[in-house]
Amino acid sequence: MCLALGVSRSTLARRQRGLLAPNPRQAIHVPRQLSQAERDTVLVLLHSDRFADLAVPQVFAQLLDEGRYLCSESTMYRLLRANAEVKERRRLAQHPEYRKPELVATGPRQVLSWDVTKIRGPQKGVWFSLLVMIDIFSRFVVGWCLVRRSNAKVAEYFVSEIIEREGIEPGQVTIHNDRGTEMTAETFCAHLDALGITRSLSRPQVSDDNPFSEAAFKTLKYHRDFPDRFGSFEDAKAYFRGFFPWYNNEHRHSGIAMLTPATVHAGDPKTVLAARHDAMLVAHSLKPERFINGQPTLKTLPAEVWINRPPSDETVAA
Repeated sequence: MCLALGVSRSTLARRQRGLLAPNPRQAIHVPRQLSQAERDTVLVLLHSDRFADLAVPQVFAQLLDEGRYLCSESTMYRLLRANAEVKERRRLAQHPEYRKPELVATGPRQVLSWDVTKIRGPQKGVWFSLLVMIDIFSRFVVGWCLVRRSNAKVAEYFVSEIIEREGIEPGQVTIHNDRGTEMTAETFCAHLDALGITRSLSRPQVSDDNPFSEAAFKTLKYHRDFPDRFGSFEDAKAYFRGFFPWYNNEHRHSGIAMLTPATVHAGDPKTVLAARHDAMLVAHSLKPERFINGQPTLKTLPAEVWINRPPSDETVAA
């Protein structure tokens, strides 16, 4: 090893005999490599009016049809890439940027969410459509409708009936839904505008933009006696006539302090929570050792219910 030059003795000897180039990084000419003149010729041809708007495989094929071979397709691509001329030149569809819905409810009848789910009929290929509207604050199902096929007219009737039954005034409520055909139909949107309802839409292919309706459908379809198929349209309607009263009046919901939706929607949730707390305090006074976390605290309802809560200033800073 020659320490002064930092190379081995054999390498130094080969350099002295002219077997190695003095600079190992010096470019080595490859026989198959195009000369500069040939590269210029190919680029001029690719830039010509005839070929400027054609893809490389098109240029290559046309030249071969004329009995001309200048270089391979990959070489043409390399020459264009070196000049930053390889890109998508077709006019592609420009998808709009959809705004993330951000909705908040501080009480019932402020934000309603609805969706449509398919229900299996008596045989393969037979489906029914179930429309369900839920109040996101109370989780109360304010309306449902089973039809053989949903459309904009059905949706208009469905919403109108709920607005009248709930006594909702113009400008009071926002209705949130996904982008189903009946929900985005011009006639349906005009109907909501006439009723003074603010419209809100989920982003395309984003399931968590409509979480309350999705959760309600999951509760429905995972219910202990929900069948794989319904024997008929009438059987399905009879089942839902029993399910939704149970859901509203008996089902305790984890998102609303384990109260029933009916209690939060139209009842007196504070009284119910206070009575539960009193029962816990009595139990604590009798057997305090069983309460390892100390005296029970009063459970409360969430003050706000959001669809896509915006990040707080602290979260953004973090």
